[in-house]
Amino acid sequence: MNSKIKHKVDMTGDEFVEFCGELKKKKKFQKSLPMFPTPVPKLPKDWVWSCLSKISERVSVGHVGPTSEFFSNESDGVPFIRSQDVRPGRLMLDGALYIVPSFHERLKKSQLKAGDVLIVRVGANRGDTCDVPQGIGKLNCANVVFARLIEPNRFVTYFFRSSFGREMLLSVTTGSAQGVINTQTVARLPLPVPPLVTQQKIGAILSAYDELIENNQRRIALLEKMAEEIYREWFVRLRFPGYEKVKKVKGVPEGWDVKKLGSVLELCYGKALKDDDRVSGEFHVYGSSGVVGTHNEALVKTPGLIVGRKGNVGSVYWSDRGFFPIDTVYYVKSVLPNSFLYFLLRSMNFINNDAAVPGLNRNQAYSNLFFLPPAQLIKRYVEIADSLFKMKRVFTRKNEYLTSMRDKLLPRLISGKLSVEHLDIRFPPGMEDRS
Repeated sequence: MNSKIKHKVDMTGDEFVEFCGELKKKKKFQKSLPMFPTPVPKLPKDWVWSCLSKISERVSVGHVGPTSEFFSNESDGVPFIRSQDVRPGRLMLDGALYIVPSFHERLKKSQLKAGDVLIVRVGANRGDTCDVPQGIGKLNCANVVFARLIEPNRFVTYFFRSSFGREMLLSVTTGSAQGVINTQTVARLPLPVPPLVTQQKIGAILSAYDELIENNQRRIALLEKMAEEIYREWFVRLRFPGYEKVKKVKGVPEGWDVKKLGSVLELCYGKALKDDDRVSGEFHVYGSSGVVGTHNEALVKTPGLIVGRKGNVGSVYWSDRGFFPIDTVYYVKSVLPNSFLYFLLRSMNFINNDAAVPGLNRNQAYSNLFFLPPAQLIKRYVEIADSLFKMKRVFTRKNEYLTSMRDKLLPRLISGKLSVEHLDIRFPPGMEDRS
């Protein structure tokens, strides 16, 4: 925490905004912009409506311009955050691009720091918000809005993750072809500002849920990785139990068959289900990018596999309950077990047959060749894999419960309807360092 704030943790929302204004002038931070004059709900005592501009050192946009010639590999480069790397509450570096350090140094205005609030301004996930976690190292960004708060805490991120905050972001989208959220508009959007200690408490409560969810997510990924590694060892590298004693004929183990994918499964078309026709419910709606919503009815009544048909061609998902696949995907019918098919499909090299709109042709998919192991070996693998996926489902259910609880608390906390004034909360280590 800023040393001048350290002894004023009990300051009200008004006092906090005033303090930030004084500090902005003294430090010559970016000039404050006025909040949009718009009707806003009433807030609790000691809370005040302000805007991001007034409590931030600056609100900026990442680099806009050519970058491809400056790309680097992961070991030598600096992560270059783009819209697709920002997800609700999470900064995803798995698919991040990297730029050479010299280019990172040149782009000083788009360099990120821990605690910065990131907001996607354009693209399919426009309005998604997260903050930069502690201890992540050097980062730069392209074409995302970021706010460097004077007093970093997660309250602001959680506000923009709430339905009210997100709707506010999306409501100021401009442009007809591809919607864009303007940086100065974000800086001026109304933002509830509680007393400083309340901001910290709300951030700590919601962060505790997110950290539990993240820990479970790591366990889920590890369990799936274990099942995949066994699959690859047995059925790709062909080092299955007893492989040393099995003869190979033209590279194919004795007792195995070379099959076309179409001989063991059927790719069935999903069904269109527009957003307006969906009724929120217990069944996941799947598109080619994964889960895109929920519905109160399942098109497919049993657990099953989904394959991307349009858009994210060849993407593979596994629903462990009934689900609704829309018209951008296929769902799979087969007598082979899902735990075997899942990794088989993920190992396929599906071809995009449409240069303009990416699409997966069924006949081309069916023509893919693979080695079909003996039924007994598949059964042996499935016994191991299913035990891993059973544990994965336990953690998935836990995360669904935690997410539901967090999402119920979120609007009540960021609106002040649920008071945290008398709660004695132990702050996470990173927050304690600043308090």
